[in-house]
Amino acid sequence: MAATYLPYEPGQMLLLPEAIQDWLPEGHLAHFISDTVDTLDLSAFHARYDKDGPRNQPFHPAMMVKVLVYGYASGVFSSRKIARKLHEDVAFRVLAAGNFPAHRTIRDFRAIHLQELSELFVQVVRLAREMGLVKLGTIAVDGTKIKANASRHKAMSYGYMAKAESELKAQIDALLKRARQADESEKDEPELDIPAEIERREARLAAIAQARQRLEQRQREVELERGRDPDDKPRGGRYKREFGVPEDRAQDNFTDPDSRIMKRAGGGFDASYNAQTAVDDKAHIIVAAELTNCGSDAGELPVMLRAVQANLGQLPGQVLADTGYKSEAVFEALAASGCDLVVALGREGKRVLAFDPERSPRTAQMAAKLQTAAGRAAYRRRKWLAEPPNGWIKSVLGFRQFSLRGLHRVKAEWKLVCLALNLRRMAAMQSA
Repeated sequence: MAATYLPYEPGQMLLLPEAIQDWLPEGHLAHFISDTVDTLDLSAFHARYDKDGPRNQPFHPAMMVKVLVYGYASGVFSSRKIARKLHEDVAFRVLAAGNFPAHRTIRDFRAIHLQELSELFVQVVRLAREMGLVKLGTIAVDGTKIKANASRHKAMSYGYMAKAESELKAQIDALLKRARQADESEKDEPELDIPAEIERREARLAAIAQARQRLEQRQREVELERGRDPDDKPRGGRYKREFGVPEDRAQDNFTDPDSRIMKRAGGGFDASYNAQTAVDDKAHIIVAAELTNCGSDAGELPVMLRAVQANLGQLPGQVLADTGYKSEAVFEALAASGCDLVVALGREGKRVLAFDPERSPRTAQMAAKLQTAAGRAAYRRRKWLAEPPNGWIKSVLGFRQFSLRGLHRVKAEWKLVCLALNLRRMAAMQSA
């Protein structure tokens, strides 16, 4: 007997219209993001369009925010890919509700509203606290290096800049000399657009000069912070060069000058940023997300605690951090904060170093705390609390490189990423 199948008629038209919301199952992340965005204050987005009057009809900010946030929450960061998903992906179509903004529109919306998107992160953190998912009993601070939107092949060391400048100047002089020659022998030379060649080399020369100035200014700031006087002559130790002269190996990137060369996990170096998170122990909600182009974490603990207080109006009871955050100056600055700091002073499993109570009293106190059973138990919680969100961002969301360039733009994009991850966590905790 021939098998029978359930009806399958690809050409059958719907007899009655369906609700677009029914295209996704109940509890889908897109529904949660849509409902959450509807509760947020988007007046700052609307304010940008009010001055254009009724003749201007941009896409609705709520729809754009929903599509952009869901894109980041589902691992789609490119404006071109988001625009394509609006046609191909059911969840995106539900959120857009029949709108199909072009990729340039999505890109421009993100670029124009960077500050407003950053402020949404704070609103979502406060919403998580209202839902009971943030308690601020214990938080863990951690940093992770994320690759900048910058090519490693478009960077140059300070030592090579001088060589490149001399070569370009010689090439420009040769082209100018050739342009001045008007003898018969030039007829046999291959055709060459000399003005364009000179312009190209001069532009390259100007870019190198700007990069040199950035490196030298950066070096002057570092040496002033270390206490060096500009009139100090070169000597041994840290001051082997003239004031403000970087090492030959110091690099600057032409595509994103704000990025810095940082060591990546597994070996090697990339133009990167140092992204920081403060994670609450209740539900792994990120309560503060900051970013710097300094590879060291040593001075970031006060920055993160100020961000937590700004976002939620109070400081946590306890703060956990790894050895990268240890600093006598930081311990002294946070001594009166009321937070119980538990910061490692060395690698786990290694011998604990002895600290002179006279020279480093706060560090010596921290060493003593880490020797107690309570101190060791508190620090053991750090790894499972601080590290999972960074792992989820890179492995679940797939966010391993910034789309934007420039420190202030990258800071905003980092908060957008953490906002998207928080919404995923809040949706998961709500359905649990």
